[in-house]
Amino acid sequence: MAGMSGKRLQKELAKQITGVLPPGITLVSAENLREWQMDLTVPDNPIYSADDVYRLKFMFSTNYPIEAPECTFIQLSTPVRKIPIHPHIYSNGIICLDLLDKQGWSPVHNVESVCISIQSMLASNTKNERPPGDAEFVRSNRSRPRDINFLYHDPSV
Repeated sequence: MAGMSGKRLQKELAKQITGVLPPGITLVSAENLREWQMDLTVPDNPIYSADDVYRLKFMFSTNYPIEAPECTFIQLSTPVRKIPIHPHIYSNGIICLDLLDKQGWSPVHNVESVCISIQSMLASNTKNERPPGDAEFVRSNRSRPRDINFLYHDPSV
C-alpha cells in the first residue's frame, strides 16, 4: 500500500510494535498494511468475563486515514474468540458505531483510538442482548460495513 495511507499505517504499526498499548488491547497480526487483527478484553463489566478475549479485524483502503477502516469482530475456534453480545454489535461481527461511519470518522482517529472506543462501548454496556432485528440483518445484509447507513438512535448503550 503506497502513498499517504501506507505511510500512516507504517507509522501506526511502528508505534504499536515499539510502544505500549492501553490495557486490554493487543496487536495480533499486521502481516501487511491492508489487514490487521487486534485482541481486546473488557475490564470491569460483569456481562463479559475477564477471561474472554475478542478479535477485531481492521481492513484499510488506500484512502485511509481520510476514510475509516472497516472494523468487525471475527469469531475463531482456535484460539477461542467469540463475538461480544452488545446492542450495537450484530452476531456476524458488524459494529454499529458512529466513529466507523463516514459522518463520524475523522483522520485524527487511528487503530488505537478505535480500539479504545470499542472497548469503552463494551465496558459501559448494561444490556446482554443483540441489536433489534439481528437475525434478519445478518441473513439479508450483503453490504460491507462501511457502506451500511446505520441510524444512531440510542447513545445510552
